[in-house]
Amino acid sequence: MKKFFQSLSLLLVSMSALAQSNAIEINSFRHAGPYAFSMPHLIDSVNIKGDAYNKNSILDSTMPFDALDNAASVNAIPSGGKEALHLLGFNMENRIFTKAEVNIKGLKDYKLYLDGKKVQANDKLKLEPGTHEFVIKCISGPEGNDSLKVSVIPEKEGRLSLREDGKRIFSLDYNTNGISCGGVSISSSGKYIKLGHRNIDENGRNDYWYEIIQASDGRVLARTRENVRWMPASDRYYYTRTEGNVRRLYSCDPGSGEESLLCSGLPEGSFTIAPTEDFLIFSLVQEGPSEGDVHQILTPNDRQPGWRDRTYLAKYDLATGVLQQLTYGWHDTWLADISRDGRKLLFMTSRERLSQRPTQLSSVHEMDLESLEVKTIVKDDGFVNAAQYSPDATQLLITGTAEAFNGVGKDVKPGQIPNGYDIQLFVLNIKDGKVNPITKKFNPSISTAVWSSADGKIYASTEDKDVQNIYRIDPKNGKAVWMKNSEEYLYAFDLANNAPVLVYYGQSLVNGDRAYCMDLKSGKESLLYDFDAERFGDVKMGEGLAYEFKSSRGDLINGFYVLPPDFDPSKKYPLIVHYYGGCSPTARYCYGSYSPQVYAAMGYIFYVINPSGAAGFGQEFAARHVNTAGDVVSDDIIEGTLKFCEDHPYVDKEHIGCFSASYGGFMTQLLLSKTDIYATGISHAGISDHTSYWGEGYWGYSYSEVSMADNYPWTNKKLFVDHSTLFNADKIHTPLLFLHGSADTNVPIGESIQMFTALKILGNDTAFVVVDGENHGISDYAKRRQWLRTIFAWFSKYLQDDDSWWNELYPQKNL
Repeated sequence: MKKFFQSLSLLLVSMSALAQSNAIEINSFRHAGPYAFSMPHLIDSVNIKGDAYNKNSILDSTMPFDALDNAASVNAIPSGGKEALHLLGFNMENRIFTKAEVNIKGLKDYKLYLDGKKVQANDKLKLEPGTHEFVIKCISGPEGNDSLKVSVIPEKEGRLSLREDGKRIFSLDYNTNGISCGGVSISSSGKYIKLGHRNIDENGRNDYWYEIIQASDGRVLARTRENVRWMPASDRYYYTRTEGNVRRLYSCDPGSGEESLLCSGLPEGSFTIAPTEDFLIFSLVQEGPSEGDVHQILTPNDRQPGWRDRTYLAKYDLATGVLQQLTYGWHDTWLADISRDGRKLLFMTSRERLSQRPTQLSSVHEMDLESLEVKTIVKDDGFVNAAQYSPDATQLLITGTAEAFNGVGKDVKPGQIPNGYDIQLFVLNIKDGKVNPITKKFNPSISTAVWSSADGKIYASTEDKDVQNIYRIDPKNGKAVWMKNSEEYLYAFDLANNAPVLVYYGQSLVNGDRAYCMDLKSGKESLLYDFDAERFGDVKMGEGLAYEFKSSRGDLINGFYVLPPDFDPSKKYPLIVHYYGGCSPTARYCYGSYSPQVYAAMGYIFYVINPSGAAGFGQEFAARHVNTAGDVVSDDIIEGTLKFCEDHPYVDKEHIGCFSASYGGFMTQLLLSKTDIYATGISHAGISDHTSYWGEGYWGYSYSEVSMADNYPWTNKKLFVDHSTLFNADKIHTPLLFLHGSADTNVPIGESIQMFTALKILGNDTAFVVVDGENHGISDYAKRRQWLRTIFAWFSKYLQDDDSWWNELYPQKNL
C-alpha cells in the first residue's frame, strides 16, 4: 500500500510538472486605472442582510472594459497613492476547442472575467475557437503590486497562444452576433435614402433602427424604429400607425420633419400606393374553409398551412375612403404592377394542373381601373414568374424560365430541358403579343429586375457565376453592361423612380456588409455606410482566392477558397469542401450558415466548388441539373477535390471533409457512396430517397418538376430509386453526420432517419443530431449556434484528430 501511495504521489507530481511545462506566462497586461475609491460613510455597521462592509464589494460593481481597448501595457500594477481599482487585460487565441486554467498569484482581492463573463481562476475554462479576452479586476494598496504572476495552462500543449497585436480571428460570435445592414431604399428623385441597421446581441436579441439620409452630403435627418417606406412620386416617406382602434396612414417630409395625415380608418391588410399617390391597392385575404382536427386533404398543397386562404385585390380611394373590390372568386390573385399614370393594373392568377408538367399555371391580366374591364395578356403559362410594366405601359417585362412562351428563350442542347431556377427576362409587346427573350444568350441568371423610368433601361441583380452582379440591360436588344458593383454578394438594390440613381447593399468573401449609392449616368458609386468596419474592424480575415479547373469533360468549373489567417505554405492544412450541387451557385459571402471565414479561422482551407447544374453559367450548364440525379454534379466535385489537392501541396490529403444541406446534403451522401477520398462528411436536411421526398416534402413533387422533369417514380425507377443514396447505403464507409430540424416541411426528417438507420444496421460510423422545432433552416438563435458547434466539433474530431469538443457536446452514454 505504501508503494501504491508513493507511485500515486509521483504520478501527481509528474502531471503537475507537465501542466506547468505547458503554462504560458503572461508578462504584460493592458492596463486601465488606477480608479481610486473610498470607504462609504457607515450609517449602520451592517446592511439589511446583516453583512458588515467589505471593500471587496467594489469588485462586483458594474464597470465596462472598453477602457482596455487602446490602453497602455504594464508589467506590474502601478502605484495609485491609495487603495485603487485596476483592470488588467490580455488576449489568448486558440484554433481548436480546448480547456485551460488561469493561475493568478500575488493578488488577494480580484475577480477574473473571460469574454466579459465572470469565471473562477483555477477552474477548467472551456475555450471555443477564437480570440478570448481575459480581464482581471483587482484592488491594489497604495504602493501598487509588482509581485503579480499570471499564467494560463492549456489542457493540451500548443492549443493556446498570446495575441498581442490587437487583432482577432473570426469566430462563432463574429458569425452570429453584431451589426449588419437592415435594408436600403431611395426616394423618388434620389434626394433621400433610408438606411436600415440591424444588431444581434450575445443573447440573440434583434434590434432594428432606420436612418433617413440626405443623399447629397450623407447627413442623417431622422432616426426611427418604424420601417418607413418611400412614396412612389414625391420625396416623402410613409407609415401606418394604429391609434386607439383606428389605423391611420401618415407621410412625412424628410427635410422639415412635417407629418401629414393621408387617411384615417385604413383597412387592415398589405397595400401598394399607386404612382399617382391618390389610391392604394390592397391585397386582402379571405380565410379558407376549415374542418377541424380531422380534415380532408384536397390536393398535395393542401397540407400547407394557409393554402386554402385566397387573396383578392381592392382599390382604396384616399380622398373618399371608399374600398372597391377589384377581383372576386376562389382563385388567388396578386398584384404585379400599376401603370405610371394610375389608369391600369397588372395582376396575376394561378391554377393547379397536377396531370401535366408544369403543375401550376400562371396568367397575366390587365385591368382598366376606370371600367374594371380585364384582358388576359398571358394565359396558363406555368413557366412565367412575374410581370411589370414598361415606363409607358406599352410593354411588359416578364421573368420566367427559358421554357416560357413555348420555349422561345431556350438555348440548350437537343434533348436537354432547361433548369427551372435559371431565370430569364422577356419583353412582351402588349399590342401584338410579340415576345423578345432578351437574356437568351446572357449567362447570368436573373434575381430581380426593374425597368427604369429615368433612362428607359432595365437594371437587374443576377447570379453571375459565384458572385452576384448588377447589370444594365437594353430592352431593345438585350445588350448587358456590368455596373461594376463593389460587393460580391448582393442582398438587394433599389432604384429611384424618377432619377438615374441606385442604392444597394451586400458583402464579399473577405468583408461584411456595406451600403452604396450609385450614379447610373457616370457609373460611380459612393459608400453610404461601412458596417464591416464596425463589426469586423479588428478581425484578421483569411485570404480569399479564385480557383477554376478544366474538367475531364472539357468544362471550366468555377470555385473559390479561403486560407487560414497567418497561413504558412510550408505547413499542411485539413481541407473542407463545400458545394450545393442543386440549382443555384454557392456565392462569395463572409458570414452566415456556411461562412468560409469561420472555418478558415479554425485552421481549415475552405474550398467551394460550383459544379455542373448551377444557374448563372449559361442555360446549357444549368440544364445539367435536370434528370441526372447528381451524377454529373458529383463527378465534378470529386474531380475538383482531387485537382485542388494536386494544385495546392499544403493540403493534408488524409484530412478532407465535405458538407452541405438540402440537395447538397443528398450530394454529401452521394459523394461518400462514390469515393473514399473524404475522411468525413456532413449532411444537413439531405434527401436520401428521391421517391419519399417526391411525395412527402411540401415542395417535393414541384421541385422534382425541375430536377426530374417529366419523370415520375413509376415511370423511371432507375432515376428515382437507383440514384437514391438509401439504396446505395452499403457503399458508404466514411463517417457521416446527419443533422435535421424536427419540423422540416421541405425535406422531412424521415430522409435523415432512414439513412441513419441504414448506416447503423451496416455498422458504419455515423451520428444523428436533431434540432427540435426547427424547419429546413435553423433560425432560432441559440439552436443555430449549437447546430454550428455540432458541425465544428464533428470536423474537429475527424479532420483535426481531436474529439474533445464532440465529447463535450455529446458525452458518451451507456444506453
